[in-house]
Amino acid sequence: MTQGMDGPHPDERMRPEGRRNSQGIRIDPEAEATHLPRKAVLSTLVKHEPGVLAEVSGLFSRRQFNIESLTVGATDDDEVARMTIVIEEPEPGVDQAKKQLAKLVPVISVEELEPEAVQRELILVKVSGEKPDDVNAVADMYDGSVVDASPEAITVEITGSQQKIEAAVAAFDQFDVQEVVRTGAAAVERGADVLEDERRKTTKVSDTPETAETATDD
Repeated sequence: MTQGMDGPHPDERMRPEGRRNSQGIRIDPEAEATHLPRKAVLSTLVKHEPGVLAEVSGLFSRRQFNIESLTVGATDDDEVARMTIVIEEPEPGVDQAKKQLAKLVPVISVEELEPEAVQRELILVKVSGEKPDDVNAVADMYDGSVVDASPEAITVEITGSQQKIEAAVAAFDQFDVQEVVRTGAAAVERGADVLEDERRKTTKVSDTPETAETATDD
């Protein structure tokens, strides 16, 4: 009679701690952990060509990332545009967003900016024109300027941080706000740090002449 292998009875064997799913597979506690959402500012250099904005926004839509704002504009290079994307996601989502962005063909560089980075937003607020002096006084409080005025409506332009913009909008509520237009955040790192164009870095390396070797007679 064939004897079985020596060892403990199945009921006596040690089992890894932790929960298991319906198939009996152990659930990784780290993967199951709840991560609180946080705001992240992603600065991205992309090729300045048709369809790039649609491709980037389509990626975020498919992955269901929560976008707070997305701005895009030209840079000092006619072939390169810069996007500033503000998202609010749990930590795994922020990391996934950066990785997925970097995989897109038109994307040149992706970097998450530090929390202390310089962030500015522009807003146009159109309010009732019944109290022009009071509207001007509030605009001055937030370093704003009147860019259009008529007896019926006054439009004020303000630039600043998100906190300043939101405070200004609340202050203008007293004048019957008729319309609000916000650009979304534009941001850069403080100090000398810049978002590098990876193509330029590659070009610089390839253009560097190699050190000539000294010829010797064998």
